[in-house]
Amino acid sequence: MTDYKIQSMADLEAEMRAAARGEKAPPEGAAQPSVESADVLIRLLTPENRDLLKTIRDEHPRSVADLARRTKRAEPNLLRTLAKLEAVGLVEMRLVGRRRVPFPRVGKLRFEIDPYSQNDRVEFA
Repeated sequence: MTDYKIQSMADLEAEMRAAARGEKAPPEGAAQPSVESADVLIRLLTPENRDLLKTIRDEHPRSVADLARRTKRAEPNLLRTLAKLEAVGLVEMRLVGRRRVPFPRVGKLRFEIDPYSQNDRVEFA
């Protein structure tokens, strides 16, 4: 299971600038996706996007065009959605030959939401 950071953009920028200046070491997991809030992930998990993720997991499309045909979605819109899902770590786009192919990256998400602060956590299983 992987924990992903949830932090404000201001905190992320400050952390990155301090590491770039050599004032502190890059944090563990710096290459992992991070999101500003659990709400960002929750808003991405619309019924349509959940169906899309299920299709990727179960039907193993061989390209974005194949996925567009299977889901009856316009390819430009699908590419934008896949970019968002990839940015938060839900899918991975791999180059297979000359085609970009989406692969699922997670099985389940577990949210730990602190209603009294912005210290939420997301665990990707």
